[in-house]
Amino acid sequence: SEVKQLKEFIEDVGHFSLVRNFRLADCVTIMNGVCGSLSVFNCGKYLITQERSYLWIALWAPLAGMFFDLFDGKIARWRKESSMLGQELDSLADSISFGVAPAFLAFTIGCRSTLDIFALATFICCGIARLARFNATVALLPKDSTGKSKFFEGLPIPSSLVLVGCMSYCVWNNYIEGPNGIGAGLPGGFISALEKTPLEMHWFSIIFVIWAALMISKTLHIPKP
Repeated sequence: SEVKQLKEFIEDVGHFSLVRNFRLADCVTIMNGVCGSLSVFNCGKYLITQERSYLWIALWAPLAGMFFDLFDGKIARWRKESSMLGQELDSLADSISFGVAPAFLAFTIGCRSTLDIFALATFICCGIARLARFNATVALLPKDSTGKSKFFEGLPIPSSLVLVGCMSYCVWNNYIEGPNGIGAGLPGGFISALEKTPLEMHWFSIIFVIWAALMISKTLHIPKP
């Protein structure tokens, strides 16, 4: 069946053949990526306008992306449809909503020094690497009676919603470093030994570095609920 689908997919040479081969579940998956993109764009609008409502939209958008991420597989099973693109689309959408969007949210609320940016870029790259490893090894992971993997190898990238929740708390309590000096500053401020040097870095960025390490961990196994 998979070979037949692949052959049909390759042999369909129409201009919009890609769109015609989308299933309903694929469209739901893409909406996850749309939510991540909206988060990034609204961060930019906040930095330009200083209107706090844009920042709240940016914080809520990854959560909406999680909703679509949870239901695309359920819809595929309900419709009894399989897709040649489903797993790849899912990973690419996740990299935006749970990798790029949380990192840019951290940048927006104050993690903007050179080392902060390096830490956030590391977080994004580790998230992408974790998704690539999952796609490459999921067939070899131990399965339960339903055919699903028994555990996550390393923190799954949607766990970054915990970081988004922490940033929401900071925004609610004004613990941010917004444009033009808005806010009381990120919790913990700068690492004192590095402050006012070319290596200055916020303590808040360390959380993203730790999260990045946990995502690519080979030995950390998180049981699936």
